Amino acid sequence: MPAPTPEPKPGDLIEIFRPFYRHWAIYVGNGYVIHLAPPSEIADAGMGSIMSTLTDKAVVRKDLLCDVAGRDKYQVNNKHDDKYSPLPPSKIVQRAEELVGQEVLYKLTSENCEHFVNELRYGVARSDQVRDVVMAAGIAGVGLAAMGLIGVMFSRNKKQKQ
Repeated sequence: MPAPTPEPKPGDLIEIFRPFYRHWAIYVGNGYVIHLAPPSEIADAGMGSIMSTLTDKAVVRKDLLCDVAGRDKYQVNNKHDDKYSPLPPSKIVQRAEELVGQEVLYKLTSENCEHFVNELRYGVARSDQVRDVVMAAGIAGVGLAAMGLIGVMFSRNKKQKQ
């Protein structure tokens, strides 16, 4: 039997498992989270964050966690607590609440929902999703370059033998 999901506490990072990516929010208490959403979005789960990628703006929203997550699974994931000291929960919530309703710059690679919540909790904007994609792309690029080089070498070798 799986372990029960712990109840979020104010200041916790909430990781929501969307198809193909993860949406992030910060829990502020009483069932509510604060997160980034496209300017035109009405509170509901699903395409919210992915639609942000089509614009360079997002709105800081306060919505019920159950509405933001919808049918997607979620978990508390304060994964950088061992690396960075979290701010006090009251400070995290205060900073998040002050931003509600503001339109902010949104960039998938440098100012996305994961950067946003990590900045609120730790004072450090970072996104492991972006880092992982960049690393995978770099590894794939090196692999393709190596395959191309091997192909050129085989082609030259074949021509020399003829």
